[in-house]
Amino acid sequence: MQAFKLFRPDWPTTSVVFSSPHSGRDYSWSFLRQTVLDERSVRSSEDAFVDLLFSDAPEHGAPLIVASAPRAYVDLNRAAEELDPAVIDGARLAGHNPRISSGLGVIPRVVANGRAIYRGKIALTEAETRIETCWRPYHRQLESLVEEALARFGESILIDCHSMPREAIESARAGGRPRPEVVLGDRFGTSAGGEIVDRVEQAFSNAGLRVGRNAPFAGAYITQRYGLPSRRRHAVQVEIDRSLYMDEATVRPNADFDAVRRLLGQVVGTLTQIGRPGEVPLAAE
Repeated sequence: MQAFKLFRPDWPTTSVVFSSPHSGRDYSWSFLRQTVLDERSVRSSEDAFVDLLFSDAPEHGAPLIVASAPRAYVDLNRAAEELDPAVIDGARLAGHNPRISSGLGVIPRVVANGRAIYRGKIALTEAETRIETCWRPYHRQLESLVEEALARFGESILIDCHSMPREAIESARAGGRPRPEVVLGDRFGTSAGGEIVDRVEQAFSNAGLRVGRNAPFAGAYITQRYGLPSRRRHAVQVEIDRSLYMDEATVRPNADFDAVRRLLGQVVGTLTQIGRPGEVPLAAE
């Protein structure tokens, strides 16, 4: 299985890098034979079509790296060491890890709504093979893209692209506020500089989208690993409400997909401006 697809611009003009680690949809026949789920259910934790929503990045001078392997097979937004003994025979648990406890380690045990992926366990050697053939190549390439941006522009701004189920953001409506359509995660200010995050928020807000921060998604392994603002490496996780552009039950684009894709194409263009040398702050609308 190919680990990722990389879409580069003809010439890089921005320090912004786009990553879509959960939109992989190459479900091998051998994996589908292993799972107890049907083909639709096994896709429920996939960030379906997110790679298409951000596909304009190279046209604006920024690279886009997209996972090929599905999240149910290997989760690229987890540390390689987050092995779950409940699904990997021979794995050892080192301390308490809430992600592993909930079945969402680097080799997931469950998909959305806690549905088990396997009837039993998989071998440790198989888990290690998935990490070696999918996880490590993806992160080697992503690290290279971040370092290239840092060397060329003096900083890197990673936009980590995801989608969120409608039901998952109901909790973000505290105080009667409207449900956010986009949630930005900067690990509560630790993975990106405040001005960077403000400008990312403004790009989505100016496009007419309701934006929240860090609730219910503050960022996971990728923002933690690549977000080092003290070293001019910034990382912001972006979660888009799936119901805006797809039917969550059937995992198919809905009637608004093309319009949302065009809108986010404009947002992508604005986001790349943040990483262009000598750019002034975005004008508020």
